Amino acid sequence: MLKIGLTGGIGAGKSEVSRLLAARGAVIVDSDVIAREVVAPGTPGLAAVAAEFGPDVLAADGSLDRPALGAVVFADPARLKALNAIVHPLVRARSAELESAAAPDAVVVHDVPLLAENGLGPLYDLVVVVDAADEVRIDRLVRLRGMTEDEARARMAAQASRADRLAIADLVIDNSGPLAELAPRVDEAWERLAARR
Repeated sequence: MLKIGLTGGIGAGKSEVSRLLAARGAVIVDSDVIAREVVAPGTPGLAAVAAEFGPDVLAADGSLDRPALGAVVFADPARLKALNAIVHPLVRARSAELESAAAPDAVVVHDVPLLAENGLGPLYDLVVVVDAADEVRIDRLVRLRGMTEDEARARMAAQASRADRLAIADLVIDNSGPLAELAPRVDEAWERLAARR
C-alpha cells in the first residue's frame, strides 16, 4: 500500500485532483467528507462542537450551521484551534478505519486540506501538493464560490502559506491554468505514484 497525503490551499483545485485520482484507481480518504460525517446530527462530534461554541452554531433542524461556525472560527485563530481539537481526532480515527479497509496494493490518497498546518506530512509515504498562484485562487473563490475578495483572503490567511505547502511537497501538481490542462498533469502524477506501489 502506498499512502499519499494530498493537500492544497483553498481554491487550488485539490478536490478536482482527488476526483481525477479516484477515476484512475486511487482509494480516496477525504478528510472534508469525514469531517462532515463526524459532526452529523446525533454524533458525539456535533455535541462537542455545540458545547464549545454554543447554540448559535446549530441550524433550526439541529444540524451544524457551517456558515455561522465559519464566521466565528475564521475570524479568531484561538477558536479555530478549539474546533480543530474537537474534529481532528475524530477525523483521524475514521481515516484510519477507511485506510485499513483498502487492498494491500492500493494507492490510498488521503485528501487533507490542513496537512501542512498540522505537520502531518510524516504520516504519508509521499506528499502531493496541488498548487495555484494566490491570485488564481482568489479569482476562483470569488467567481465559483461566491466569496468576496476579503472573505477569500481571510480563508487563505487562515491556512498555511503557499511556500509552506510547497516546502513539504514530494510532488507538485500545478493547477494554475484551465481545467483542461489538469487531467494530463494528474495522469503524469498517477503514473509516478502507481509505479511506487
